[in-house]
Amino acid sequence: MKKDTLDELFKDLRGKFDIDEPAIGHKNRFLDKLSTSGVASINNRKVINLNWKPFFAIAASVIICLGVFTTINAQPEVLDLASVSPQMAETQDFFTTTINAELKKLNNERSPLTEQVITDALNRIKLLENDYQQLKTDLTESNQDQRVIYAMINNFQNRIDVLNTVLEQIETIKELKTNSDEPKNTI
Repeated sequence: MKKDTLDELFKDLRGKFDIDEPAIGHKNRFLDKLSTSGVASINNRKVINLNWKPFFAIAASVIICLGVFTTINAQPEVLDLASVSPQMAETQDFFTTTINAELKKLNNERSPLTEQVITDALNRIKLLENDYQQLKTDLTESNQDQRVIYAMINNFQNRIDVLNTVLEQIETIKELKTNSDEPKNTI
């Protein structure tokens, strides 16, 4: 229904549209009339004066925040003995397995008689582990210095020595206990 009315409207307006070009100089005459009436001028454009300082301050703040964030996240990963070479990875695995086995033996020997010795040994092991964490940091900072690698291996050996010594002490304590509990046969 509406389509028919639009078609009829355009049929009625056919031939009534102004399709002629304006005369030469029409634009200049039109602009002269506008400028004399004071309504508008093509040359008088409003200049928007923006203060860019706040935008630059925000942009600088964002750049600084991104820089700080990437610097914090880009700190090097702390290396351990396994990161030096495949052989050192095997060495670290060997020591770790041995220490865990010795700790398991130590915990199996817990009793009221051995509690103090075991607690002291675990405290010494904890100190050696803290030293090892510092050595890991030193290894990262020293770019895998051989002296730090030797110190790390020595740290593992010291932990194993402490555990072995404590296990020997526990055996001695158990033997003394057994000998003192045996009835003495006197004739």
